Amino acid sequence: MRPLTSVLVVAFAALVSAQFDTHQWSGRSGIVHLFEWKWNDIADECERFLAPNGFAGVQVSPPTENMVISGRPWWERYQPASYHLNTRSGSEAEFASMVWRCNQVGVRIYVDIVINHMAAVSGTGTGGSQVNGLNFPAVPYGSNDFNPECPITNYNDPIQVRNCWLVGLPDLALGASWVRDRIVDLMNKCIGYGIAGFRVDAVKHMWPGDLEHVYGRLNNLNTDHGFPSGAKAFLTQEVIDLGGEAISKYEYTHLGTVTEFRFSAEIGRVFRGYDRLSHLSNWGEEWGFLPSYLGLVFVDNHDNQRGHGAGGDNVLTYKVAKNYKMASAFMLAHPYGIPRIMSSFFFDNGDQGPPQDGGGNLIPPSINADGTCGNGWVCEHRWRQITNMVGFRNAVAGTGLNDWWSNGGQQIAFCRGGRGFVAFNLENFDMNQSLQTCLPAGAYCDVISGSKSGGSCTGRVINVGGDGTANIQISAGAEDGVLAIHANARL
Repeated sequence: MRPLTSVLVVAFAALVSAQFDTHQWSGRSGIVHLFEWKWNDIADECERFLAPNGFAGVQVSPPTENMVISGRPWWERYQPASYHLNTRSGSEAEFASMVWRCNQVGVRIYVDIVINHMAAVSGTGTGGSQVNGLNFPAVPYGSNDFNPECPITNYNDPIQVRNCWLVGLPDLALGASWVRDRIVDLMNKCIGYGIAGFRVDAVKHMWPGDLEHVYGRLNNLNTDHGFPSGAKAFLTQEVIDLGGEAISKYEYTHLGTVTEFRFSAEIGRVFRGYDRLSHLSNWGEEWGFLPSYLGLVFVDNHDNQRGHGAGGDNVLTYKVAKNYKMASAFMLAHPYGIPRIMSSFFFDNGDQGPPQDGGGNLIPPSINADGTCGNGWVCEHRWRQITNMVGFRNAVAGTGLNDWWSNGGQQIAFCRGGRGFVAFNLENFDMNQSLQTCLPAGAYCDVISGSKSGGSCTGRVINVGGDGTANIQISAGAEDGVLAIHANARL
């Protein structure tokens, strides 16, 4: 008979290993962050666009009731008033309906969960709950459920970072059983509705041991939503780590995946032209990134596209469209990491909230005739160049990167097995090269300039010869500095 300690170690190892599984349907990839969308609109998007185009999942904004803050900035969603599921995105019933509808078409839901802190202001929440100082009766939490107030002034002091108050937000005492119980109840309520996992906010500000206690008590995923028996929630943890601080992303990798902010900073730096594309030949762990299966990767996220978080001026956003599309195409074409695509609303300042009417109600995205969004929504995931690269990623699944080519500067190309080929030009002169595409002879639709439609292409046609080579041309002034073909885009 094995000692009890070894049994517990094996059991915990099995539990933790399950937390790295995204539970995505076969043949799907790409998590889209539909930032500040309403639940009913997300369900519609799952059915009409995401599932038909091969997207695997959606990260949703925090579903917990938040404080109503003057001016309705986006960050009010990160100031919880209670653990009721009642926000501007919709009611608890609408949340449950969204999860069911998206699961029915194979699009998984990942909840952005805020468990490090509660709201810093008194007043009324989006569901009508009252908050007065450190009294949150709808949870309930009182003053004894928080760490003593202190500011974070030194990020090289891990005790201060984890026990003090992040930008004045009351820091929950996660070492206390009452607090842990409330958080476990909240997360299990979400699991019961059929979600596939969580993006856990502000993880650097919580002790790994406290999180182990919380994660270890999460229920198995709901088999009514197509999850296998015994499946555990996928976890991706927000740990901002560009190096040089006391707390490392590696302190949390035994618990689940981690948001790889260095990826965002570096891909932006390179595709802004501050480095050579040719240097991307060893992209991945050699750049100081997490192992591929541990890294949740993105070009930008809701924080750093506004100058918060990490990456500074290197971060690319929709505001630099050509470079942004190129960086997104590279992320989706390259085998490294678990990709997440940002879907934004237009903003002029870093606090601006989503499109809303005079009463503060969210205005849904409208869908234009060309498939793009209106009503103040950017919807990068609907940009043809990004949508079609999700299709590219699905077509090349299971292959490695091979036949890398570069001009030593700002022109690169590579294959994904014998299934796909992609090329990039960030030079101020045209690209005109005969390159190995690794594809069988035939005519292929360039999925950047258009799509395959029936027996023809709406964009450029690339002719691949019997030896697998093709003449690849990308002009310096092209709207898109990238070209991509794959096996499923063959005429």
